[in-house]
Amino acid sequence: MSRILVVEDEQRIAAFVAKGLRAAGMVPTTVRTGREAVEHVLAGEVDLVVLDLGLPDQDGFGVLDRLRGSGSTVPVIILTARSSVEDTVAGLEGGADDYMSKPFRFEELLARIRLRLSASAAPATTSVLAHGRVTLDLRTRRAGVDGRDVDLSAREFALAETFLRHPGQVLSREQLLSRVWGYDFDPGSNVVDVYVRYLRTKLGASVIATVRGMGYRLDG
Repeated sequence: MSRILVVEDEQRIAAFVAKGLRAAGMVPTTVRTGREAVEHVLAGEVDLVVLDLGLPDQDGFGVLDRLRGSGSTVPVIILTARSSVEDTVAGLEGGADDYMSKPFRFEELLARIRLRLSASAAPATTSVLAHGRVTLDLRTRRAGVDGRDVDLSAREFALAETFLRHPGQVLSREQLLSRVWGYDFDPGSNVVDVYVRYLRTKLGASVIATVRGMGYRLDG
């Protein structure tokens, strides 16, 4: 059974979510603080995290940063009263897998949890992707250029993986937003262009080509 960590300091909401998860055949654990959340995840006791941002000891963004900085790839769904585009973008760029605003329907939250669990459980068809000078090891989450290790953030790695799965194919900004950030709309942000620039700096300026008016393409 899937183990879900609910990080929520409002007892009524935490109990409501936990009750629904148990009815769906999952095993929920509720904690109130970011410190407890990090301890549970790093102990390997969690399959997915539902994370509130307004915690009593620290901001949820700090929890997310700590998890991703430690190398944890456990799926994280932010569930918060903050509904601004700025907060949504910050959460997804910070490594969250999904973002939901309160008030919410439990049925939608459950559907998103199941989607993220199935995606994380799906076996990769290959553990290493390579194209030209660039390699990505999906199992160890390591990137390399000409045999030299390159440090990529979780979002940079996801973007690089998307390009390496479609070498030579032009990918539009909309496609990249959907596949890497989970957007089904354009939030009016230049986040794709910013992260392509990050990858060019780390992988090589000629690795990703701009196709004017269309998007980006991974070159050899």
